[in-house]
Amino acid sequence: MLGIPRLRGAGAAIRPKDPHAAIDPVGRGPISDCTQRSIAMAEVNLLARLPRVRRNLTARAEAKNPEVIAVSRKFGQEYFDGPREYGYGGYRYDGRWIPIAEDIVAHFGLKSGDRILDVGCAKGFLVKDLMKVCPGLEAFGIDISEYALMHCEPEVVGRLHLGSCEHLPFPSGSFNAVVSINTIHNQDRPGVIRALKEIQRLAGGKAYVQVDSYHSEEQRRLFLDWVLTANFHDYPDGWRKVFAEAGYTGDYYWTVVE
Repeated sequence: MLGIPRLRGAGAAIRPKDPHAAIDPVGRGPISDCTQRSIAMAEVNLLARLPRVRRNLTARAEAKNPEVIAVSRKFGQEYFDGPREYGYGGYRYDGRWIPIAEDIVAHFGLKSGDRILDVGCAKGFLVKDLMKVCPGLEAFGIDISEYALMHCEPEVVGRLHLGSCEHLPFPSGSFNAVVSINTIHNQDRPGVIRALKEIQRLAGGKAYVQVDSYHSEEQRRLFLDWVLTANFHDYPDGWRKVFAEAGYTGDYYWTVVE
């Protein structure tokens, strides 16, 4: 649940080259069967078609202080719709998630009647667009922000739940796919592992998480100037160790500040 900085890897989503790492289409059997399938992780950019946004890193770094960070981490009005130094600077629906929803549906082979959960759904923009691009898809969301849920899109009223990614209030194997974009890194390391285990429990590896990361010390310094809410972050190899420790077998990608 973070403002998305400029991402590496524009263009079409990156598909795994190893055929054994490809995701099988879901929905070919009872949802409870999801937990029975073992799926290899793949690094795949499902946000490749998200428009790039320029970030004023200098202004953010100059404005940051413990008070600003504390307010941002409440994920309230200031974070979503307050001044830019607290977060989004105004989080409004503009349709930019439609191509992302298309790629998610295609990646997981989702169809009418299938169920997908967005962990860290904020105001429900992606939930709305998933149902728009795949009529009949049962899309749901969960978020820790009461403010975001109270200001959600009309189309998703009743589909969004208040709660933490560390304790997802749904039965095991109850979703055909789970996605979580820029959310689980807001926990500390043990909390990240709990969140990954919960995501794994709900979809048995048919999942996608995107987290804050960096590939060089320069990118790490830029990230530290920008970040407001992430409690855990690491280089990709460090994240992969966390995935392994949590038993997470879904797909993943990185949000990198440039």
